[in-house]
Amino acid sequence: MLTVTICIGSSCYVRGSDKIAETFEKIIDQNDLNAQVELVGSFCMDHCSMGVSVRVGDTVYRGVNPEDAEVFFLNEVVPQVENGNHP
Repeated sequence: MLTVTICIGSSCYVRGSDKIAETFEKIIDQNDLNAQVELVGSFCMDHCSMGVSVRVGDTVYRGVNPEDAEVFFLNEVVPQVENGNHP
């Protein structure tokens, strides 16, 4: 299972981390990925000034925004699920 962690600390929340989580949840449900992707929240990922942080497996991405959340998920998460590049 691939773990996707979204920072939900105050700085990231103000920048739309809740909207990003909603988008990711929608894509997971629509594509029946519940058994392959675990979506979790984290209160601080130590990159507060760089925008919303999202960790996909062991890789941390900074500056993810709600407007690009769907494209981000399709480009960064789905290929890892399809290729099995996760623990």
